[in-house]
Amino acid sequence: MGVLSGYRIVEFAGIGPAPMAAMLLSDMGAEVLRIDRVEESHLGILMEHRYNLLCRGRRSVSIDLKHGEGREAAFKLIAGSHALIEGFRPGVMERLGLGPDDCLARNPRLVYGRVTGWGQDGPLAQAAGHDINYIALTGALHGIGERDGPPVPPLNLVGDFGGGGVYLALGLVAGMLEAQTSGKGQVIDAAMVDGAASQMTYVYGLRAAGQWTDGRAENTLDGGAPNYRAYETRDGEYIAIGPVEPKFWAGLLQRIGAAEEDLHELEDRSKWPRMCERLAEIFRTRTREEWRRLLEGSDVCFAPVLDMGEAPRHPHNRERQTFVEVVGVPQPAPAPRFSRTPSRIQRSPAKPGEHTRDALKDWGFSETELDRLQEAGVIGRRTGKK
Repeated sequence: MGVLSGYRIVEFAGIGPAPMAAMLLSDMGAEVLRIDRVEESHLGILMEHRYNLLCRGRRSVSIDLKHGEGREAAFKLIAGSHALIEGFRPGVMERLGLGPDDCLARNPRLVYGRVTGWGQDGPLAQAAGHDINYIALTGALHGIGERDGPPVPPLNLVGDFGGGGVYLALGLVAGMLEAQTSGKGQVIDAAMVDGAASQMTYVYGLRAAGQWTDGRAENTLDGGAPNYRAYETRDGEYIAIGPVEPKFWAGLLQRIGAAEEDLHELEDRSKWPRMCERLAEIFRTRTREEWRRLLEGSDVCFAPVLDMGEAPRHPHNRERQTFVEVVGVPQPAPAPRFSRTPSRIQRSPAKPGEHTRDALKDWGFSETELDRLQEAGVIGRRTGKK
Protein backbone atom coordinates (compact mmCIF):
# COMPACT_ATOMS: atom_id res chain seq x y z
CA MET A 1 0.00 0.00 0.00
CA GLY A 2 2.11 2.86 -1.29
CA VAL A 3 1.62 6.51 -0.41
CA LEU A 4 -0.43 7.05 -3.62
CA SER A 5 -2.51 3.90 -3.24
CA GLY A 6 -6.09 4.59 -4.32
CA TYR A 7 -5.18 7.08 -7.03
CA ARG A 8 -5.91 6.13 -10.63
CA ILE A 9 -3.94 7.64 -13.50
CA VAL A 10 -4.29 7.17 -17.25
CA GLU A 11 -1.02 7.29 -19.22
CA PHE A 12 -0.87 7.69 -22.98
CA ALA A 13 2.11 5.68 -24.20
CA GLY A 14 5.20 7.71 -25.00
CA ILE A 15 8.94 7.75 -24.42
CA GLY A 16 11.32 9.47 -22.01
CA PRO A 17 9.86 11.78 -19.38
CA ALA A 18 6.19 10.71 -19.61
CA PRO A 19 6.84 7.05 -18.73
CA MET A 20 9.42 8.19 -16.17
CA ALA A 21 6.75 10.18 -14.34
CA ALA A 22 4.31 7.27 -14.62
CA MET A 23 6.93 4.88 -13.21
CA LEU A 24 7.57 7.14 -10.21
CA LEU A 25 3.87 7.42 -9.41
CA SER A 26 3.33 3.69 -9.89
CA ASP A 27 6.24 2.86 -7.60
CA MET A 28 4.54 5.03 -4.97
CA GLY A 29 1.35 2.97 -5.20
CA ALA A 30 -0.80 4.69 -7.81
CA GLU A 31 -2.71 2.49 -10.25
CA VAL A 32 -1.42 3.71 -13.60
CA LEU A 33 -3.04 2.33 -16.74
CA ARG A 34 -1.02 2.73 -19.91
CA ILE A 35 -2.87 3.16 -23.21
CA ASP A 36 -0.84 1.77 -26.11
CA ARG A 37 -1.62 1.68 -29.80
CA VAL A 38 -3.50 -1.25 -31.27
CA GLU A 39 -0.84 -1.73 -33.93
CA GLU A 40 2.62 -2.88 -32.83
CA SER A 41 4.85 0.09 -32.08
CA HIS A 42 8.27 0.38 -30.47
CA LEU A 43 7.98 4.15 -29.93
CA GLY A 44 11.62 4.49 -30.92
CA ILE A 45 12.84 1.84 -28.49
CA LEU A 46 14.18 -1.35 -30.02
CA MET A 47 14.50 -3.74 -27.10
CA GLU A 48 12.62 -6.55 -25.47
CA HIS A 49 9.74 -5.14 -23.43
CA ARG A 50 11.07 -6.60 -20.18
CA TYR A 51 14.10 -4.33 -20.46
CA ASN A 52 12.05 -1.15 -21.01
CA LEU A 53 12.21 -0.41 -17.29
CA LEU A 54 10.50 2.96 -17.47
CA CYS A 55 7.33 0.99 -18.27
CA ARG A 56 7.48 -1.09 -15.11
CA GLY A 57 4.68 -1.16 -12.59
CA ARG A 58 1.56 -0.75 -14.71
CA ARG A 59 -0.79 -2.66 -16.95
CA SER A 60 -1.18 -1.91 -20.64
CA VAL A 61 -4.30 -1.75 -22.78
CA SER A 62 -4.32 -1.16 -26.54
CA ILE A 63 -6.96 1.21 -27.90
CA ASP A 64 -7.36 2.79 -31.34
CA LEU A 65 -7.71 6.44 -30.35
CA LYS A 66 -8.42 7.52 -33.93
CA HIS A 67 -11.64 5.49 -33.86
CA GLY A 68 -14.67 7.25 -32.39
CA GLU A 69 -15.45 4.35 -30.07
CA GLY A 70 -11.80 4.20 -29.06
CA ARG A 71 -11.93 7.82 -28.04
CA GLU A 72 -15.09 7.14 -26.02
CA ALA A 73 -13.37 4.20 -24.34
CA ALA A 74 -10.53 6.53 -23.37
CA PHE A 75 -13.03 9.04 -22.00
CA LYS A 76 -14.58 6.32 -19.85
CA LEU A 77 -11.16 5.60 -18.33
CA ILE A 78 -10.45 9.31 -17.89
CA ALA A 79 -13.79 9.86 -16.15
CA GLY A 80 -12.68 7.47 -13.40
CA SER A 81 -9.15 8.86 -13.08
CA HIS A 82 -7.49 11.39 -10.85
CA ALA A 83 -4.85 12.35 -13.41
CA LEU A 84 -3.69 11.92 -16.99
CA ILE A 85 -0.20 11.80 -18.49
CA GLU A 86 0.65 12.60 -22.10
CA GLY A 87 3.94 13.49 -23.77
CA PHE A 88 3.07 14.38 -27.36
CA ARG A 89 3.82 17.56 -29.28
CA PRO A 90 1.41 20.43 -28.57
CA GLY A 91 -1.88 19.93 -30.41
CA VAL A 92 -1.72 16.16 -30.89
CA MET A 93 -4.17 15.35 -28.11
CA GLU A 94 -6.47 18.15 -29.26
CA ARG A 95 -6.54 16.70 -32.78
CA LEU A 96 -7.48 13.33 -31.29
CA GLY A 97 -10.35 15.01 -29.47
CA LEU A 98 -8.69 14.26 -26.12
CA GLY A 99 -7.30 17.67 -25.25
CA PRO A 100 -7.64 19.27 -21.81
CA ASP A 101 -10.97 20.97 -22.56
CA ASP A 102 -12.46 17.70 -23.82
CA CYS A 103 -11.24 15.68 -20.86
CA LEU A 104 -12.04 18.24 -18.17
CA ALA A 105 -15.57 18.42 -19.55
CA ARG A 106 -15.89 14.70 -18.76
CA ASN A 107 -14.01 14.89 -15.45
CA PRO A 108 -13.79 18.40 -13.92
CA ARG A 109 -11.45 17.18 -11.16
CA LEU A 110 -8.90 15.74 -13.60
CA VAL A 111 -5.25 16.82 -13.33
CA TYR A 112 -4.08 16.83 -16.94
CA GLY A 113 -0.30 16.35 -17.09
CA ARG A 114 1.52 17.34 -20.28
CA VAL A 115 5.27 17.04 -20.78
CA THR A 116 7.11 18.40 -23.82
CA GLY A 117 10.57 19.64 -24.61
CA TRP A 118 9.84 23.29 -25.30
CA GLY A 119 6.46 23.71 -23.60
CA GLN A 120 2.92 24.14 -24.87
CA ASP A 121 3.64 27.57 -26.38
CA GLY A 122 6.51 29.74 -27.53
CA PRO A 123 8.46 30.00 -30.81
CA LEU A 124 9.94 26.49 -30.51
CA ALA A 125 6.85 24.68 -29.24
CA GLN A 126 6.33 22.68 -32.45
CA ALA A 127 10.01 21.91 -33.11
CA ALA A 128 11.48 18.45 -32.61
CA GLY A 129 14.18 18.08 -29.99
CA HIS A 130 15.83 15.92 -27.40
CA ASP A 131 17.40 16.32 -23.99
CA ILE A 132 20.64 17.80 -25.35
CA ASN A 133 18.73 20.58 -27.09
CA TYR A 134 16.62 21.54 -24.10
CA ILE A 135 19.53 21.75 -21.68
CA ALA A 136 21.56 23.66 -24.28
CA LEU A 137 18.99 26.46 -24.14
CA THR A 138 19.22 26.84 -20.35
CA GLY A 139 22.97 27.25 -19.84
CA ALA A 140 23.26 23.80 -18.28
CA LEU A 141 25.02 22.08 -21.18
CA HIS A 142 27.45 24.95 -21.67
CA GLY A 143 28.82 24.47 -18.17
CA ILE A 144 29.67 20.77 -18.47
CA GLY A 145 32.91 19.56 -20.04
CA GLU A 146 36.65 20.07 -20.16
CA ARG A 147 38.15 23.54 -20.22
CA ASP A 148 39.34 23.40 -23.84
CA GLY A 149 36.80 20.87 -25.13
CA PRO A 150 33.18 20.91 -26.28
CA PRO A 151 30.22 20.69 -23.90
CA VAL A 152 29.54 17.11 -22.76
CA PRO A 153 25.94 15.87 -22.46
CA PRO A 154 25.25 14.44 -18.96
CA LEU A 155 23.43 11.42 -20.40
CA ASN A 156 19.77 12.46 -20.68
CA LEU A 157 19.35 13.03 -16.97
CA VAL A 158 18.98 16.79 -16.74
CA GLY A 159 16.34 17.40 -19.42
CA ASP A 160 14.37 14.20 -20.00
CA PHE A 161 14.25 12.75 -16.52
CA GLY A 162 15.14 15.54 -14.09
CA GLY A 163 13.56 18.48 -15.92
CA GLY A 164 10.72 16.50 -17.48
CA GLY A 165 9.79 13.29 -15.67
CA VAL A 166 10.43 14.36 -12.08
CA TYR A 167 8.88 17.82 -12.49
CA LEU A 168 5.82 16.31 -14.17
CA ALA A 169 5.41 13.81 -11.34
CA LEU A 170 5.75 16.58 -8.76
CA GLY A 171 3.23 18.71 -10.63
CA LEU A 172 0.75 15.86 -10.84
CA VAL A 173 0.98 15.06 -7.14
CA ALA A 174 0.62 18.75 -6.24
CA GLY A 175 -2.33 19.07 -8.63
CA MET A 176 -4.09 16.03 -7.21
CA LEU A 177 -3.54 17.34 -3.67
CA GLU A 178 -5.03 20.73 -4.58
CA ALA A 179 -7.99 19.10 -6.34
CA GLN A 180 -8.95 17.47 -3.05
CA THR A 181 -9.75 20.88 -1.56
CA SER A 182 -10.89 22.84 -4.63
CA GLY A 183 -12.78 20.05 -6.38
CA LYS A 184 -11.29 21.34 -9.63
CA GLY A 185 -8.71 19.92 -11.99
CA GLN A 186 -6.15 21.80 -14.03
CA VAL A 187 -3.45 21.42 -16.68
CA ILE A 188 0.20 20.82 -15.77
CA ASP A 189 2.55 22.17 -18.48
CA ALA A 190 5.86 20.45 -17.70
CA ALA A 191 8.45 21.63 -20.23
CA MET A 192 11.87 20.01 -20.09
CA VAL A 193 13.50 23.35 -20.86
CA ASP A 194 11.72 24.88 -17.85
CA GLY A 195 12.67 22.00 -15.56
CA ALA A 196 16.29 22.06 -16.68
CA ALA A 197 16.41 25.81 -16.05
CA SER A 198 14.87 25.30 -12.61
CA GLN A 199 17.61 22.85 -11.70
CA MET A 200 20.15 25.58 -12.53
CA THR A 201 18.73 28.00 -9.94
CA TYR A 202 21.62 27.60 -7.49
CA VAL A 203 24.25 28.09 -10.18
CA TYR A 204 22.52 31.20 -11.51
CA GLY A 205 22.68 32.56 -7.98
CA LEU A 206 26.41 31.90 -7.83
CA ARG A 207 26.88 33.64 -11.17
CA ALA A 208 24.91 36.69 -10.05
CA ALA A 209 27.10 36.87 -6.94
CA GLY A 210 30.26 36.85 -9.07
CA GLN A 211 31.23 33.38 -7.89
CA TRP A 212 30.71 31.56 -11.19
CA THR A 213 32.25 32.20 -14.60
CA ASP A 214 30.96 31.12 -18.00
CA GLY A 215 34.12 29.14 -18.77
CA ARG A 216 33.96 25.36 -18.50
CA ALA A 217 36.02 23.70 -15.75
CA GLU A 218 36.74 27.04 -14.09
CA ASN A 219 34.35 26.81 -11.15
CA THR A 220 33.82 25.07 -7.85
CA LEU A 221 31.38 22.40 -9.04
CA ASP A 222 32.31 21.83 -12.69
CA GLY A 223 35.67 20.10 -12.29
CA GLY A 224 37.72 23.27 -12.21
CA ALA A 225 38.43 23.20 -8.49
CA PRO A 226 40.96 20.67 -7.16
CA ASN A 227 38.57 19.62 -4.39
CA TYR A 228 35.58 18.74 -6.58
CA ARG A 229 36.54 16.50 -9.47
CA ALA A 230 37.43 12.99 -10.55
CA TYR A 231 41.03 11.73 -10.57
CA GLU A 232 42.59 8.79 -12.35
CA THR A 233 44.18 6.05 -10.26
CA ARG A 234 47.17 3.82 -10.91
CA ASP A 235 45.04 1.07 -12.48
CA GLY A 236 43.31 3.39 -14.94
CA GLU A 237 40.13 3.68 -12.88
CA TYR A 238 38.76 6.86 -11.31
CA ILE A 239 37.80 8.21 -7.91
CA ALA A 240 35.61 11.23 -7.10
CA ILE A 241 36.32 13.69 -4.31
CA GLY A 242 34.21 16.61 -3.11
CA PRO A 243 35.57 18.05 0.17
CA VAL A 244 34.22 21.57 -0.39
CA GLU A 245 34.30 22.52 3.29
CA PRO A 246 37.77 23.57 4.60
CA LYS A 247 37.80 21.01 7.41
CA PHE A 248 37.00 18.18 5.01
CA TRP A 249 39.67 19.40 2.56
CA ALA A 250 42.23 19.51 5.38
CA GLY A 251 41.23 16.00 6.37
CA LEU A 252 41.79 14.74 2.83
CA LEU A 253 45.23 16.32 2.59
CA GLN A 254 46.13 14.73 5.92
CA ARG A 255 45.04 11.26 4.80
CA ILE A 256 46.84 11.36 1.44
CA GLY A 257 50.07 12.64 3.04
CA ALA A 258 49.93 16.16 1.61
CA ALA A 259 49.09 18.17 4.74
CA GLU A 260 52.44 19.98 4.66
CA GLU A 261 52.24 20.93 0.99
CA ASP A 262 51.06 24.26 -0.41
CA LEU A 263 47.55 23.01 -1.24
CA HIS A 264 45.39 24.86 1.27
CA GLU A 265 44.54 28.15 -0.46
CA LEU A 266 41.41 27.11 -2.32
CA GLU A 267 40.12 30.68 -2.45
CA ASP A 268 42.97 31.58 -4.86
CA ARG A 269 41.70 30.29 -8.22
CA SER A 270 45.00 31.06 -9.93
CA LYS A 271 46.51 28.16 -7.98
CA TRP A 272 43.84 25.62 -9.00
CA PRO A 273 45.62 24.24 -12.10
CA ARG A 274 48.82 23.51 -10.16
CA MET A 275 46.88 22.03 -7.25
CA CYS A 276 44.91 19.79 -9.64
CA GLU A 277 48.14 18.57 -11.22
CA ARG A 278 49.64 17.77 -7.82
CA LEU A 279 46.58 15.83 -6.66
CA ALA A 280 46.53 13.99 -9.97
CA GLU A 281 50.11 12.89 -9.32
CA ILE A 282 49.24 11.69 -5.81
CA PHE A 283 46.12 9.77 -6.83
CA ARG A 284 47.99 7.97 -9.61
CA THR A 285 50.25 6.36 -7.00
CA ARG A 286 47.58 3.90 -5.81
CA THR A 287 44.78 1.83 -7.30
CA ARG A 288 41.13 2.73 -6.96
CA GLU A 289 40.65 -0.09 -4.45
CA GLU A 290 43.61 1.09 -2.37
CA TRP A 291 42.18 4.59 -2.22
CA ARG A 292 38.76 3.17 -1.38
CA ARG A 293 40.15 1.29 1.61
CA LEU A 294 41.97 4.40 2.80
CA LEU A 295 39.31 7.07 2.24
CA GLU A 296 35.84 5.54 1.98
CA GLY A 297 33.54 6.18 4.94
CA SER A 298 35.55 9.16 6.21
CA ASP A 299 34.63 12.85 6.06
CA VAL A 300 36.81 13.54 3.04
CA CYS A 301 33.80 13.23 0.69
CA PHE A 302 35.08 10.32 -1.36
CA ALA A 303 33.57 7.67 -3.64
CA PRO A 304 34.98 5.32 -6.25
CA VAL A 305 33.69 5.99 -9.77
CA LEU A 306 31.78 2.79 -10.56
CA ASP A 307 30.33 1.60 -13.83
CA MET A 308 26.77 0.29 -14.01
CA GLY A 309 27.92 -3.27 -13.59
CA GLU A 310 29.83 -2.45 -10.41
CA ALA A 311 27.37 -0.05 -8.77
CA PRO A 312 24.78 -2.65 -7.65
CA ARG A 313 27.55 -4.71 -6.02
CA HIS A 314 28.94 -1.93 -3.82
CA PRO A 315 28.41 -2.82 -0.12
CA HIS A 316 26.48 0.37 0.63
CA ASN A 317 24.11 -0.13 -2.30
CA ARG A 318 23.70 -3.80 -1.43
CA GLU A 319 22.82 -3.16 2.20
CA ARG A 320 20.32 -0.42 1.35
CA GLN A 321 18.98 -2.44 -1.60
CA THR A 322 19.39 0.59 -3.83
CA PHE A 323 19.24 -1.81 -6.76
CA VAL A 324 16.89 -4.77 -7.06
CA GLU A 325 16.32 -7.58 -9.53
CA VAL A 326 12.88 -8.18 -11.02
CA VAL A 327 12.34 -11.19 -13.29
CA GLY A 328 16.09 -11.43 -13.81
CA VAL A 329 16.56 -7.76 -14.74
CA PRO A 330 18.73 -5.64 -12.38
CA GLN A 331 17.35 -2.12 -11.92
CA PRO A 332 17.22 0.81 -9.50
CA ALA A 333 14.75 0.40 -6.65
CA PRO A 334 11.93 2.89 -6.06
CA ALA A 335 12.91 6.22 -4.50
CA PRO A 336 12.39 8.07 -2.21
CA ARG A 337 11.61 5.84 0.76
CA PHE A 338 8.54 6.06 2.98
CA SER A 339 8.61 4.74 6.55
CA ARG A 340 4.95 3.72 6.82
CA THR A 341 3.77 3.29 3.22
CA PRO A 342 6.75 1.80 1.38
CA SER A 343 6.98 2.00 -2.38
CA ARG A 344 7.40 -1.09 -4.52
CA ILE A 345 7.66 -2.18 -8.13
CA GLN A 346 4.15 -3.42 -8.83
CA ARG A 347 5.03 -5.53 -11.87
CA SER A 348 7.63 -5.92 -14.61
CA PRO A 349 7.19 -3.96 -17.88
CA ALA A 350 4.17 -5.06 -19.88
CA LYS A 351 3.92 -5.78 -23.57
CA PRO A 352 1.71 -3.21 -25.31
CA GLY A 353 -1.89 -4.27 -24.85
CA GLU A 354 -0.98 -7.23 -22.65
CA HIS A 355 -3.78 -6.60 -20.15
CA THR A 356 -6.42 -5.09 -22.43
CA ARG A 357 -9.48 -7.12 -21.44
CA ASP A 358 -8.60 -7.72 -17.80
CA ALA A 359 -7.68 -4.12 -17.08
CA LEU A 360 -10.60 -2.58 -18.93
CA LYS A 361 -12.97 -4.91 -17.07
CA ASP A 362 -11.47 -3.77 -13.77
CA TRP A 363 -12.01 -0.16 -14.85
CA GLY A 364 -15.72 -0.67 -15.48
CA PHE A 365 -16.15 -2.19 -18.95
CA SER A 366 -18.61 -5.06 -19.30
CA GLU A 367 -17.85 -8.27 -21.16
CA THR A 368 -20.42 -7.27 -23.78
CA GLU A 369 -18.69 -3.94 -24.36
CA LEU A 370 -15.30 -5.61 -24.61
CA ASP A 371 -16.53 -8.18 -27.13
CA ARG A 372 -18.04 -5.44 -29.29
CA LEU A 373 -14.94 -3.21 -29.13
CA GLN A 374 -12.68 -6.13 -29.87
CA GLU A 375 -14.70 -7.28 -32.88
CA ALA A 376 -14.66 -3.73 -34.24
CA GLY A 377 -10.86 -3.57 -33.90
CA VAL A 378 -11.10 -0.71 -31.40
CA ILE A 379 -9.14 -2.59 -28.74
CA GLY A 380 -6.38 -5.13 -29.13
CA ARG A 381 -6.84 -8.86 -28.83
CA ARG A 382 -3.90 -9.61 -26.59
CA THR A 383 -4.96 -10.83 -23.16
CA GLY A 384 -2.53 -11.28 -20.32
CA LYS A 385 -2.50 -12.01 -16.63
CA LYS A 386 -3.63 -9.50 -14.09
